[in-house]
Amino acid sequence: DERKAAMGKIVISTNISLDGVVQDPDGREGFRLGGWFGKFGGNDLEHWAKLEFEEALGTEALLLGRRSDEWFAERWLSRTDEWADRLNSLPKYVVSSTIERSRWGNATVLTGDVVDEVSRLKQELDGEIVVYASYQLARTLIENDLVDELRLIVFPVLLGDGERLFGETADPKPMRLVGTATVGQGLARLTYDLGAQGSQL
Repeated sequence: DERKAAMGKIVISTNISLDGVVQDPDGREGFRLGGWFGKFGGNDLEHWAKLEFEEALGTEALLLGRRSDEWFAERWLSRTDEWADRLNSLPKYVVSSTIERSRWGNATVLTGDVVDEVSRLKQELDGEIVVYASYQLARTLIENDLVDELRLIVFPVLLGDGERLFGETADPKPMRLVGTATVGQGLARLTYDLGAQGSQL
């Protein structure tokens, strides 16, 4: 189906602990268990960075919540390397009912119904629309079957507390494992296709 092939593809790409925690990876938000990204990523972060840069090169646009827009603006706008140039220049779509302008820049603020706005975005754009952080948004997209792919980089630690990526869903969300890779020596990258939702039921 050529029409479907030309649609945008929503990809959730995130770092996550083995028990699903995504909160405060760099420790700058004051969470008592924050900083796990550097502490448990160690030397593997060099391999992680290469992978993430390659992902950014293949991305058409970023889809973010308001807090994530602020979080990334703080960390990337002051950087001038090739990776930062790519991320800073990408078109961004920020879901928010409270702001008029994005902090990160080069952005369109989506103020309408999230499901409608993202459905429209998938029709209008071609290529990967990547969601970084933005976990409340990610959960809404998963619940409404708008996510095409999930890319998790799993860090080798159980944190035991903190905000987790996945919340409650009304129904099971079947997915298909389409890729596994070891990143460095201790990180694992798991890629799931959610496009098969419903076909396994």
